[in-house]
Amino acid sequence: MTRNEDDPPAGAGLREAKQALRARLSAWRDALAPGERAARSAAIAARMLAHPSWAAARRVLLTAPYRSEWDARAVIDDALATGREVSLPRVDARRRMLEPVRIVDPGRDLVPGFHGIPEPAAHCALAEVASIEWVLVPGIAFDRDGRRLGYGGGYYDRLLPRLPADCRRVAGAFAGQCVDRVPSAPHDARVDVLVTEDDVVVDRPRGR
Repeated sequence: MTRNEDDPPAGAGLREAKQALRARLSAWRDALAPGERAARSAAIAARMLAHPSWAAARRVLLTAPYRSEWDARAVIDDALATGREVSLPRVDARRRMLEPVRIVDPGRDLVPGFHGIPEPAAHCALAEVASIEWVLVPGIAFDRDGRRLGYGGGYYDRLLPRLPADCRRVAGAFAGQCVDRVPSAPHDARVDVLVTEDDVVVDRPRGR
């Protein structure tokens, strides 16, 4: 069976395509001026907090900003201020897994963790995975079908199937991180909602 030129890459070609896109968009994101990154991040957060899925979620799994990612601290602050149960992932490097861990005070509860990524400190308690209703999924590239390119460790591809089937998978990204098609394999997890500073790019029911 021959491959059509329009077919997505596979095998070594898929790895190379992911690496090339990851390098290109990481460099683009790193080049954003701090003021521009802050303004775009504020617009993403405002649009995300206005999305209907956020209003309905009481137990949420969020992420703190790392390096040149959009700054999701406004989402964390809103979740805590509105009385939601807030968790962030902690890396279990031995098992190569993420574990949701509850926080109540970001200033006290978040510390540099795996590769310097902010994560809950040792005194924070594990959250119940089965109770999470809404998860914020980081990534470097996304497309309009919800495909996502992460950092290459597969941590979220292993975490997301453990969450409840109706847990909304939501991502934020700068508009420049949206591409025509993210190179992906069948096991690569997709997001249900993608929010940029300009628009809600993806908005589909869970499981579609």
